[in-house]
Amino acid sequence: MGKGKSVADCTAVWELRKEDLERKEKLSKLAILDTLLARSGPLSEAEEVAKNKLLAEYF
Repeated sequence: MGKGKSVADCTAVWELRKEDLERKEKLSKLAILDTLLARSGPLSEAEEVAKNKLLAEYF
């Protein structure tokens, strides 16, 4: 731990980083879903499963 940093400061920074990572993960998943929904051809079985899982998770 650096000089002058309290445990509360480190905890607050960790919480912000955790929230940021969660937001980035959600945006990444939504980008994948957007790609799958925009695809004009048929989806593979794995892509269909992923699409349905993401739809259930976010909508």
